[in-house]
Amino acid sequence: MPKDTRDVADVATDPATAATGKTAVLYRMALPDHLCPSGQKARWLLYRKGYDVDDRLFRDRSEVDAFKEEYGVPTTPQVWIEGERVGGYDTLRQKLTDYDPDATTYTPVIYLFAVAAATALALSIGFVGAITWQTLGWFISISMILLGMQKLRDIESFTTMFLTYDLLARKWVPYAYIYPWVETGAGILMTGMLLTPIAAPAALFIATVGAISVFKAVYVDKRELKCACVGGNSNVPLGFVSLTENPMMMGMAIVMLVSIFV
Repeated sequence: MPKDTRDVADVATDPATAATGKTAVLYRMALPDHLCPSGQKARWLLYRKGYDVDDRLFRDRSEVDAFKEEYGVPTTPQVWIEGERVGGYDTLRQKLTDYDPDATTYTPVIYLFAVAAATALALSIGFVGAITWQTLGWFISISMILLGMQKLRDIESFTTMFLTYDLLARKWVPYAYIYPWVETGAGILMTGMLLTPIAAPAALFIATVGAISVFKAVYVDKRELKCACVGGNSNVPLGFVSLTENPMMMGMAIVMLVSIFV
């Protein structure tokens, strides 16, 4: 890792002049009671992209306030590259990487399903000693738990997004608040093969309503919406993911209900 060229805040030297070639100027807080996390991340990102960092640290709150007033910026850290001020960490990240905070992405769902699959495999190998149809069942039920927890993490954001397309929730708002609890609870019970006469019908009901709602919104009404499947404020597009989540729940619920009577 390149050695820092400076270890004190320097507001006298023009950062635009110092930020030339592969040298970046970074102003960040390193107060006795606060080491700015965004500043640390900005420094690490600059190193990772091959920059030498002129690391100018604020050791006192008055220095921070004076800097903000001098340059007319609301926050620190602030970064200069190639003679121009880039801004804070988020802006720097967008400039130096392909990160786009507004871009649609399936990444959260991929990670979630990958964790569910790994957990299902661990349970199968650890307790059954082989990969069986039960592995698929655990994958689905664990996915339900994880998806439900994502919704419960910020239930207000989830319900706001959910109400844009779910048919039952749009007629009866409390259903939007009930849904993640039912999904999580049914997933827990189905993982343990407990109270199947309760868990399976509950999962089948919410999954069927969900599948119909998504199909209507995406393929009938042709609406471009964000999916609430991994919670509110996500950039996952409504469509394929939700139509994967709901049929999985429906299929497992039906299999479990049939198993009761066989």
